[in-house]
Amino acid sequence: MSKDLRSYLDELLEKRPKDVVVVDKEVDPVYEVTAIVEKFERENKFPLVFFKNVKGSKIPAIVNLGATYERLALALGSPNVPQMVRDLAYREHRPLPVKEVAAKDAPCKEVILKGEQADLDLLPVLTHNEGDAGAYVNAAAMICKERGSGAVNVGIYRHQKQGKHQLGLMVNPANHANYVRAEYEDNNEPMEVALCIGHHPALNMAAVSKQAGVGTELEIAGAFLGEPLRVVKAETVDLMVPADCEIIIEGVVPPKKRHYEGPFGEWPHYYYKEGEQPYIQVTAITMKKNPVYQSIHSAHIEHNIIGAAPRLGSLLKRVQEVVPSTTAVNLPISGAARSHCYISVKKRAEGDPKQAALGAIVTDPNIKHVIVVDDDVDVFNENQVLWALAMRFQADRDLVIIPNIIGSHLNPTAYGYNRMERGPMETKLIFDATKPLPPYDFPKEAQAPDDVLKRVDLARDTRPYEPGKDDKIITGKN
Repeated sequence: MSKDLRSYLDELLEKRPKDVVVVDKEVDPVYEVTAIVEKFERENKFPLVFFKNVKGSKIPAIVNLGATYERLALALGSPNVPQMVRDLAYREHRPLPVKEVAAKDAPCKEVILKGEQADLDLLPVLTHNEGDAGAYVNAAAMICKERGSGAVNVGIYRHQKQGKHQLGLMVNPANHANYVRAEYEDNNEPMEVALCIGHHPALNMAAVSKQAGVGTELEIAGAFLGEPLRVVKAETVDLMVPADCEIIIEGVVPPKKRHYEGPFGEWPHYYYKEGEQPYIQVTAITMKKNPVYQSIHSAHIEHNIIGAAPRLGSLLKRVQEVVPSTTAVNLPISGAARSHCYISVKKRAEGDPKQAALGAIVTDPNIKHVIVVDDDVDVFNENQVLWALAMRFQADRDLVIIPNIIGSHLNPTAYGYNRMERGPMETKLIFDATKPLPPYDFPKEAQAPDDVLKRVDLARDTRPYEPGKDDKIITGKN
């Protein structure tokens, strides 16, 4: 049996059943669905929420699938988050060719709707936050094909529902899909697309991974799955689509046509970007007989986590290509899992940390601040990283400032050619918080001897306090 959203949910229910909650009552797709998820978040809880009855649609919805690194690690078969990052980087080097199947063997073809029947009102498209311009499809892996080369690109973007047969298309200027679309527009040709909703997390993780050029995301999805991704010919566009998807929306992006789009709550947790944008004319919707619709909790923790996890693998892979002694990479939640990057290296030469940081900045333009630490610092422990910054960094020697470089246009402080106007550029900072190499005599960190630490077994050598039994010796009272 091929891996898909249902196989992942089966595994999740078996291994982490407390991670799933179900809403039986009818809920409004306008704000109420996401309000329930946000209520959990405000209690520091991040379950996958299954909504059985969304008003106006016969299709149930899930939100928050990717709200914890641990659930994504489960999808990869990784025992913990640091190992997940290493597994992602390892598998990116080993993409698997897709496997084409016939339409009769493709679950996404069980229901085929074309033309007027391809009505977006059938789907429980959600309105997420109070300042959003409307309902948005936001968890779809969008497939397009590069003009000329035929290279297939996949990414996740926001798609405002602008009518029964029209979806907005807003792409970061730094993303490959923007370059692909611009080339079609330069030649006054439409761009064909397919939006893939509801598959194993491996597909969306591959879609968000940061590749060196256009293409390979579908093959990397297979590597993340551990088996070739099954694909089938689309109905109305010349694209191959994942055969095991819950829902596929097919369409074309007409050249040089625009529709007002936005604002929308984005990963920095702010509303941003509105104006004239390209759009998709829907030509078909195909789906399973009883599909499940997936949405991401935009401008909240899931939005950050689901986008960061695959980037971590890409970053580790690419930074290690520049500095092979790189040991770990993290995109902490403190930077919305995009803007801050922590890298640990086993420094072999002075300058390695800055080289590693430049590799990260080039790989992911969203990164704004990079802190590079030695390999004795755990990049997944922010207290350790900030301690290294405090004790091993001096700004006049160890800080690099790079202004006027392409960054995240969604960051509210990003700027254009005129510094006071909004645009896609940011000023990047590199913090080299590593110790100088010998012969410089850097102080030794204070700690117990390694051999003694290895002998200590907390489970064996300690026990919880027992009232009554321990009171006299601890407090001196009977």
